[in-house]
Amino acid sequence: MLGGMSWESSAQYYRLANELVRERRGGLHSARIVLASMDFADVEALQVAGRWDEAAQLLAEAAKGLEAAGAEMLLICTNTMHKVADQVQAPSRSRCCTWATPPRRR
Repeated sequence: MLGGMSWESSAQYYRLANELVRERRGGLHSARIVLASMDFADVEALQVAGRWDEAAQLLAEAAKGLEAAGAEMLLICTNTMHKVADQVQAPSRSRCCTWATPPRRR
């Protein structure tokens, strides 16, 4: 999960992922999640300045760290940053999705 944009929305994505796993698997099962929490102030400053390529690069770098930690799918946990999902996906080996885009296979 690429979160922190805002942390409140990331908490919702985390909760929903765990509820879905519990619903599907039952018992005490929970989602195996690796989370990178961005500093939203940094991302928002780039958004306001129209520097979307740089914002995408921040997320792509974080995505590399998630992959190194074993992530098999990237979920951008925010509404607005779906605009750069393709740029985050490009250097990645993992599937990437947002609320607006379904998972894509490489």
